[in-house]
Amino acid sequence: MHAPNMKSSKLRTLLAGALCATTLSACYVAEPVRPAQPAPVAEVMPAPPAPGYHWVKGHYRWEGNHWQWVPGHWRPV
Repeated sequence: MHAPNMKSSKLRTLLAGALCATTLSACYVAEPVRPAQPAPVAEVMPAPPAPGYHWVKGHYRWEGNHWQWVPGHWRPV
């Protein structure tokens, strides 16, 4: 007597899971539009610390919710 009731319970659970999966598959997270990068900062390139160094220009990096300036620096080649 309990077998038909068990089958319909499993079927309802399966259908509810399929409905949830179908509904959630249409969801997506859109990243907010970032503001344009500010103009580059004018940097004065200092003398290299030693031979064999290459100047890396400063640039902006996105830091969560704003543009952060990363200053230029000397890097060994």
